[in-house]
Amino acid sequence: MIKINKYNMSKNSYLAMSLLLVMICVIYSCNTDETQTVTNFTEITMADEFDVDGAPNPDIWNFDIGTGQNGWGNNELQYYTSRPENVVVQNGILIITAREEQFEGSSYTSARLLTKGKFEQKYGRWEARIRLPYGKGIWPAFWLLGDDKNGIEIWPEIGEIDVMEYLGDEPTKVFGTVHGPGYSAGESITKSYELEGDRFDTGFHIFGIEWGPGYINFYVDDVLYNQITPEDVTGRWVFDDRFYIILNIAVGGSLPGAPNAETVFPQTMLVDYVRVYEMNN
Repeated sequence: MIKINKYNMSKNSYLAMSLLLVMICVIYSCNTDETQTVTNFTEITMADEFDVDGAPNPDIWNFDIGTGQNGWGNNELQYYTSRPENVVVQNGILIITAREEQFEGSSYTSARLLTKGKFEQKYGRWEARIRLPYGKGIWPAFWLLGDDKNGIEIWPEIGEIDVMEYLGDEPTKVFGTVHGPGYSAGESITKSYELEGDRFDTGFHIFGIEWGPGYINFYVDDVLYNQITPEDVTGRWVFDDRFYIILNIAVGGSLPGAPNAETVFPQTMLVDYVRVYEMNN
C-alpha cells in the first residue's frame, strides 16, 4: 500500500466521507432501470493532498514532456513542460496552467502529470476534486491508462478510462468514457453529465469512478450517472488490469478544436486532492 502526503481528514473530509456512506448504503438505478453495482471502498491506497508547496511530489508524479507524436495522437497544439509556470503546488492546490506563448516551436504550453511506474492499481475507487478552466480549445482531463507491459501492448489494447473530460466552451458538461480495442476514439463508449444552474469552472467538484470486475461506475459529486459493463462495449473488455493516473490540460486538438479570439489565457485546472481506494474483500 502506498500512503503519500498523509490522508488528512481535516481537509474536505466531510464531503468525501459522506460520499462513501452513500456508496455503502444505496443501490442506484440507471436510466434503463437496470440495477447498477455499488461497492464499498474504504481502504485508501494512495492520496495526494498537495500539502507541500513547490513541484508535485516526485514519489507519485512523472511528467510527459514535449509535443508527442501528432500532438499526442490528437493534433493538440501545446508543448508539455514541468516548469513551475505550467505546474506547481501552492496553498494545498495543484495548479496546472495552460499558457499562450512561443515555446520550443509551439504556441502554447501546459503540463501533463502521470503516475506510471509509481502508482498503478487494478479496480477500486479513483477520485479527484477539481475546478476546471474555461474557453474554446481548452481540454482538461482526469484519466487512467492501462499497463503497457513494458511497451509490448499499445493503445487502445491497453485500455483507457476517462474519469472526467471537459471542453472549455461547454462549462456545464463533463463526460466519462472508455476506450478499448474496437471502441476507441470516435467509436468510444461515453456518456455526459450536465450541471443544472452551475458551471464546472466556478467551483470545485468531485469526479470519480468505482471500478470492479465487469463494471465501471462514473460519478460527479454524489451522483452516479453512468455504468459501463462488458455488454456495453463493442469489442474486448480490457479493464481487468492495473491502470495509472493522468492529469492534464490539452490545448486544441481534434475534439475541442483550436482556441479562438475569445479564449483567454492563462487557464488553470485546480486540483484539491487525488485519492484512490481499494476494493474490500
